[in-house]
Amino acid sequence: MSHDFNPIVPETFDSPHAEYARLREQCPVAHSDAWGGFWALMKHADVAAAAADWRNFTTAKQNVIPKVAFTGRRPPLHLDPPEHTPYRRALAPLLTERRVARLQPVIRSVSRDLLAAMVARGGGDVVADFSAHMPIATFAHWMNLPPAAVAELTAVGQRYNIAVQSNDMDTTKESSLLLYDMARAIVADRRAIPLPEDEDATSALLAARVDGEPLPEELIIGTIRQVLVVGIIAPSVMIGSIAVHLCRDQALQAKLRAEPALIPAAIEEFLRLYTPYRGFARTPLQDVTIGGQTIPEGEPIALVYASANRDADVFECPNDFRIDRPNMKESLAFGRGPHVCVGAALARLELQIALEELLAAGPFHAAGEPRQTRFPEIGALSAPIAFEAAA
Repeated sequence: MSHDFNPIVPETFDSPHAEYARLREQCPVAHSDAWGGFWALMKHADVAAAAADWRNFTTAKQNVIPKVAFTGRRPPLHLDPPEHTPYRRALAPLLTERRVARLQPVIRSVSRDLLAAMVARGGGDVVADFSAHMPIATFAHWMNLPPAAVAELTAVGQRYNIAVQSNDMDTTKESSLLLYDMARAIVADRRAIPLPEDEDATSALLAARVDGEPLPEELIIGTIRQVLVVGIIAPSVMIGSIAVHLCRDQALQAKLRAEPALIPAAIEEFLRLYTPYRGFARTPLQDVTIGGQTIPEGEPIALVYASANRDADVFECPNDFRIDRPNMKESLAFGRGPHVCVGAALARLELQIALEELLAAGPFHAAGEPRQTRFPEIGALSAPIAFEAAA
């Protein structure tokens, strides 16, 4: 088997994008021997087609590369339609644009407090000091968690994130099991004292019925466990990547600070440029041929969204930031098909408010080199900055 690229080599913030540009040109359906071997789709058309074709590319066998699921299945990501549908149906009403708008005051208050502390120190790490905390606080409010659970989720969530990025399987497993314990406790609390279904995700899942029967409790727990992690890691990485970009492009930083009405469009372009996932996986249910390359049945495939969103066949000058791109609807930042991100509205709200408050805190520049995540995420795991006014 050919070994077209090595996903475990040391990376800088920019090096994966250079490698993916090479692969899009020379080897758009690539193979790696890492983690037992897997394929990777680099082109936009191939990624979009596989993501949408759940009948031929299942997510139920392996949903991420490297495979880090040590315990039970976690809907909706671990299931295909129609099995995954009741879980998404329960969550979706709580994640509409109108519903998540209620969280604006919480997100803004938490962001201002975290950034005020950074400004007082003259700077800090945008990820460690800001974006690693804000999404957790936001999710805690969305899930109606008590303060003690917020503190626990913050500690365990960060530990899990670092372990996954470091390929530390022992710590990944240990922290994943702790997240399961948290999910079980949340479910037990809601069984004891239910909340209105239109106000609480866990209560909505417990109330859901399929042919008159409740959803299996272990799968409800798995769903809560999945929500806890997905809602934490991606926004944290994205905010770090945005900060790195704005440190490098001071003119853009100044423009967005002077014209905040541009921020929603800027977020969409940042999402395209710094799509935080490259390891979501599918498994073909039969031999498939993509780009002239035959992938045998049962072999895992990474949908490299981060590469697809810089495909020059779709996006002109794909490495450039262009706030007025005419075809932003082609962005795969939130996926495609039945597993498109159900929490996209909340993610956009978090990113918009985070950027507004970061810019309002004052001009900033890099205070060190950013540190890159590892598979399955892509982006800034660390982004040191200094505020010029404080300096």
